[in-house]
Amino acid sequence: MTVLAADLEQFIQQEISSGHFADRESVVAHALRLLQREREEAVVGIRLGLDDVAAGRVQPLADAFADLRHELELPHDV
Repeated sequence: MTVLAADLEQFIQQEISSGHFADRESVVAHALRLLQREREEAVVGIRLGLDDVAAGRVQPLADAFADLRHELELPHDV
């Protein structure tokens, strides 16, 4: 059995005690599925971004930051 940091072992035990999972293996399997999904979503996002670049759907960085500042209602100098 792999030894994890104490806080992670405690979290696993809490998940089992709460009834969310039957055993340690099911907690770890669920966590790995979430990690796998996160990675797959990141790859999809990167591919979409690269497709945008290839298609010329880009804007200067200063414009992108200005759009974000406007959207988040931040002052111009932030």
